[in-house]
Amino acid sequence: MTRWRWKILQLSRKLWVRAVFLGLVGLLAALASVFAEAWLPWEFPVEISVTAVESLLTIIASSMLAVTTFSLSTMLGAFGAATNNVTPRATPLLLEDRLAQNVLSSFVGSFIFSIVGLVVLKTGAYGDRGRFILFLVTIAVIVMIVVMLMRWINHLLLLGRMGETTGRVELAAAQALRGRLEQPWLGGVALEDAEREPPEGAVVLRAGEVGYLQHIDLPGLALLADTLETEIRIPINPGKFLYADTVLAWHDGPAEKMEEFREAFTVGIARTFDQDPRFGFMVMAEIGSRALSPATNDAGTAIDVLGRLARLMTIWGEGTARLAEEPPEPAYPRLRVAPLSDNDLFEDAFMLMARDGAGLVEIQLRLRKTLEALGRIGSPAFRQAAERQRALAGARAAEALMLSQDLERLRD
Repeated sequence: MTRWRWKILQLSRKLWVRAVFLGLVGLLAALASVFAEAWLPWEFPVEISVTAVESLLTIIASSMLAVTTFSLSTMLGAFGAATNNVTPRATPLLLEDRLAQNVLSSFVGSFIFSIVGLVVLKTGAYGDRGRFILFLVTIAVIVMIVVMLMRWINHLLLLGRMGETTGRVELAAAQALRGRLEQPWLGGVALEDAEREPPEGAVVLRAGEVGYLQHIDLPGLALLADTLETEIRIPINPGKFLYADTVLAWHDGPAEKMEEFREAFTVGIARTFDQDPRFGFMVMAEIGSRALSPATNDAGTAIDVLGRLARLMTIWGEGTARLAEEPPEPAYPRLRVAPLSDNDLFEDAFMLMARDGAGLVEIQLRLRKTLEALGRIGSPAFRQAAERQRALAGARAAEALMLSQDLERLRD
């Protein structure tokens, strides 16, 4: 995905963008009725009075303002509940909820439509045909509002709840994993471990700022590599925390077009789910770890998270095993990108709950079963990573479990 396409995608997920768009639609709908006299030369069988249209528009204007305010306050409450009970890292997924954005934007668009319609109606710009068209549009807006309200009421029952928010995180992580499996090295070629450090004389690009790597413009880098007739090596993946001297990439070609080289890497203050599958695992593990805190003490949620992590790890394990048998043709053969490490993924997924649930036999039993099951699938590296985490979890449990019968049961 190019840098500008990624930025447009991020912008399209903002609530205000949809609200502005539907607000403009409402404005144009109200003004378009003014030109109905010229567009529709025939006469309609029913004459609509100014009072009839005005009363409907007044009801929409007053009710939509109240409903929008109530909906925003309800959403803020749901976001606060998700932040306190789940994890703050899951809140962006709620902010990007399409249904909530569509509903609120529809309410804002309806409010603007009614206000503009009332203003133009008071000026007398609508003729008989214009009032009839405005009346039809008003009826359509009312139908849309009723449908949106029904969907919104059902949606509010789930918004911000633990299971629903956790499901959103799992879905976002699964999408990132499948995207990475489609392009295992972001469309390039795997960078070998021996190539992780730039050699003497290479043109090295350093971060120059502190933050998280959010996106890499692979198509732009591929075009740059073709122009410079060289290979570009990228030793890091999106999600890595960068310092000013962190190496982003290097090549052996001429030291030209450095500005284009730098613009291919987007650095921000927070991680995103798009190109960063590890972030999904980290957020999921954080939910499970918070459930095991003494203040929450919810082992059931932690067990549910372990089940979700098992599903996600199965996607990755089976996918990488297929890639080992049939590696895909690289879209950008001049780009060499560091692969995701199975050890890092297992650590992101299971380390926190293995540590915080070390003294809880029910958590350790489910964790042991999960890791043993994952150790039976995937590539050899995947199975070794699962065995490593299983051994670490067992060592922590041996230190923390107070009852010898619990430890014996875990060993059995």
